[in-house]
Amino acid sequence: MQPIRLIIADDHALARAGVMELLEDCPDFTVIGEACNGKEAVNLTKQLHPDLILMDISMPEMNGFEATKTIKERFPGVKVVMMTVSDDVMDWFEALKRGAQGYLLKNLHTEDWVNGLRAFAVDEIPMSKEMAFRILQEFKWKDTQETPLSSREQEVLQLVAKGLSNKDISKTLFISEHTVKSHLKNILSKLQLANRVQLTSYAYSKGLV
Repeated sequence: MQPIRLIIADDHALARAGVMELLEDCPDFTVIGEACNGKEAVNLTKQLHPDLILMDISMPEMNGFEATKTIKERFPGVKVVMMTVSDDVMDWFEALKRGAQGYLLKNLHTEDWVNGLRAFAVDEIPMSKEMAFRILQEFKWKDTQETPLSSREQEVLQLVAKGLSNKDISKTLFISEHTVKSHLKNILSKLQLANRVQLTSYAYSKGLV
């Protein structure tokens, strides 16, 4: 498996150096560029075509939210993970609305931070019931139609909403991880949703969890 190519966007040189140091012993990541503001992050994305961007929120010229929105509009295949010291849930919601795949606090324990980054990189995002409920309240799902999902797809959706990874889902349902990924792709397509976070909100709104 090729390492995940990422760009670090943070206006503090020490913060960028700290992330570089954290990832030095992680062969599944390789840093290909650094940006000190949102505009540089957008330009580097155009030049380097990274797999993932670690994006700080508060930066000069263009903040992380604006840069994320621009990048996701121009390069939808690039994943963005916000990194910040703020644990304000509204910042978390704003990041998701702009298209970010995840949100990492800078003060997390090193192992938790790296594992969280890995999870976001492969779209496996564990989530607490409390957070899922808060997301549901924010997005305010209005759709009352019956779900178009098959019984197996509903089973997969329920397990996603409970925070299980693809590997855990495969073990629970006695199917391969490849089959789990195939089900997830079909579920996202049928529901016209973008990621596991929105899937979790949908599951709670439909009473599937």
